[in-house]
Amino acid sequence: MLVLASASPRRQELLRNAGISFIVQPADIDETLRAGELPREYAERLAREKALAVWRLRPQDVVLGADTIVVVDDAILGKPADAVDAARMLRLLSGRVHRVITGVCVVEAVASGQLPVARTASETTLVTVNQLSDEEIRDYISTGEPMDKAGAYAIQGMASRWIPRIEGDYSNVVGLPVALVWRMLGGGVRHSV
Repeated sequence: MLVLASASPRRQELLRNAGISFIVQPADIDETLRAGELPREYAERLAREKALAVWRLRPQDVVLGADTIVVVDDAILGKPADAVDAARMLRLLSGRVHRVITGVCVVEAVASGQLPVARTASETTLVTVNQLSDEEIRDYISTGEPMDKAGAYAIQGMASRWIPRIEGDYSNVVGLPVALVWRMLGGGVRHSV
């Protein structure tokens, strides 16, 4: 059984659309950035910690952990704390190219008493955002859509109108690089019928 260590409805939808069977058991971990930690390392560490936290509860299952971050210059943008923070993030992204990095970790099921094998990787997609006016930012925040999204936007939602170009995996920007996950799961070993 594949266990998704995330409550994200977007990740669940991506897995369902790809025909991958799973159950959900969210992980609760400390997501504090460590001093000197680079963005890719941070995303991969959080994915690994989420997967291992759930695996400890379900060692008989395969566990998938993931964490998505938005990076502009060297600043990591997580989920906004409030509307003011969301506006700050959207102003940072306005008229620029940024990176979306998703760390992914798969922890395999093991026999009782064995140590887990955690395989970790990540995907990076470049996203171009048009110049946004203060009014567009204000109106978008008023919809509530940006409030639980890394970087304060949803590429699959209203923000799509401001994104003329991406370079890389679209599903990665939504929250889970499905092709990478499929390869890590063995490409067909665990799929729905």
